Amino acid sequence: MTEAREQPTSRRLPGRVAVVTGGASGIGLASARRLASEGAHVVVADLCSEETGGKIAADLGGLFVQTDVTDPEQVTAMYATAHATYGSVDVALHNAGISPPEDGSILETGIEAWRRVQEVNLTSVYYCCQTVLPYMVEQGRGSIINVASFVAVMGAATSQISYSASKGAVLSMTRELGVQFALSGVRVNALCPGPVNTPLLQELFAADPAAAQRRLVHVPMGRFGEADEMAGAVAFLASDDSSFITASEFLVDGGISSAYVTPLA
Repeated sequence: MTEAREQPTSRRLPGRVAVVTGGASGIGLASARRLASEGAHVVVADLCSEETGGKIAADLGGLFVQTDVTDPEQVTAMYATAHATYGSVDVALHNAGISPPEDGSILETGIEAWRRVQEVNLTSVYYCCQTVLPYMVEQGRGSIINVASFVAVMGAATSQISYSASKGAVLSMTRELGVQFALSGVRVNALCPGPVNTPLLQELFAADPAAAQRRLVHVPMGRFGEADEMAGAVAFLASDDSSFITASEFLVDGGISSAYVTPLA
């Protein structure tokens, strides 16, 4: 267990509008809460029920839009609703993702599992960026944060082949968009979390504790990250504190991507 961290007292995003996909759990939920604490109007987008999503949004003083991010029409409606409600879209956190047990070694992963992971983790980010960029270009400002992963920059012997490929593609797409739209006032960055203590990772522990332990042993800080630590990075990338950062891979990984060996205790 990690010690509880104090919530921030700064308000770097007063009046700005932030859309968070996959906002009802894990990194998305922690980020929605953090962005709201920074003063943003938060639009929570998720597949969860209206009751669950509505309660989360109400607690944040924001808005819930039930959205399947693999459906381009629903993505269009999500951003149109956010813009119609609040008048702008200033921050877009594209966080929705899956890592199903059917996705393993390339020798075992079937094409249907491959395609499903690509649709949720990669194609949805394409739809979301394609839809939100015109709003941001027209208003001359915006911060897009696409959630990739540390596996986008390093290989894993314990493979999730489609997940890793999807996150590498998200990182590459983010770089290109960050460069293309820099002069339009729109910043596009990839958040690359290390292993994070979220429901996805907890499911991995339950399904294969040995595989999960193989991941933990290589984190120099000796623990998995917490969702609110990722949310802190999201708030930074969303704010003007990161005004000269775009097309970047923003690693928040406990040092795992830079480690040659795990240090002795």
